[in-house]
Amino acid sequence: MELLRPSSVDEIPSHGLLLVGGTEVVPLLRDGILTADRLVDIRGIVPRGVNGNRIGAGTTLAELEGDPHIPGALREACRLAASPQLRNMGSIGGNLLQSTRCWYWRLKYPCRLHGGDRCHAQDGEHREHAIFANDYCASAHPSDPAAALLALDARLHTTRRELAIADLYRVPDDANRDVVTLEPGELILELELPPVEASVYLKAMDRKRWSFPQVGVAAARAGGEVRIALAGVAPVPWLLAGPGSLEEATPLPRTEWKVDVARALVRRAVDALGA
Repeated sequence: MELLRPSSVDEIPSHGLLLVGGTEVVPLLRDGILTADRLVDIRGIVPRGVNGNRIGAGTTLAELEGDPHIPGALREACRLAASPQLRNMGSIGGNLLQSTRCWYWRLKYPCRLHGGDRCHAQDGEHREHAIFANDYCASAHPSDPAAALLALDARLHTTRRELAIADLYRVPDDANRDVVTLEPGELILELELPPVEASVYLKAMDRKRWSFPQVGVAAARAGGEVRIALAGVAPVPWLLAGPGSLEEATPLPRTEWKVDVARALVRRAVDALGA
């Protein structure tokens, strides 16, 4: 396998697997879900660090967790996202592009995300799967920071455009089975945070620490309005229209418990904001 280290965005080859922290890419390569004959190390290219309301996509979760200028929801989401070792390696840009933890996908069943014609989780084991947008694919998005950034109404700057973080994701369907909207070769460079008055992130997980979210709830207050976003409940980070929209959930038989947990965490999050 060839390893390249380009010195600028213009030097990134058209073919190759991009690598920053490697905490997502390396396990997928090891398990044979990703294949590549060329790795492109872009750590020296992607901006890193916090500058006012802008965050370089190469900034690690540990760096964000420890920065007092970062909104509380994002700091807490980064703190709860992984072990210290992974937080010191994993970048915020890479974290937003995490693949599902659905075991059928990870075990390379011919599910719809792998080009197949069925979602194996719907009729199989699905306790940790989605309660929203789960009619085509019942996978649950695993990123804590993505939900926090969605509640914070963050914007992304890529090598080609600027977009709201909500527009980074799409619910998969037959027309397009990818859950992200990045074009081939498009690279996230920076995140931009609007001002917020208060924010919080709460998380339910199977272990006390360093586990993927069964349900994560981020809430942010700005201009008298509250935005609430969830992790672990849909194939993409999920923005709620309001606390009452949890009644619109479509849980599978073994995911009904997630609705109750989400309802409790949303109530606690809104109370924490004083809203």
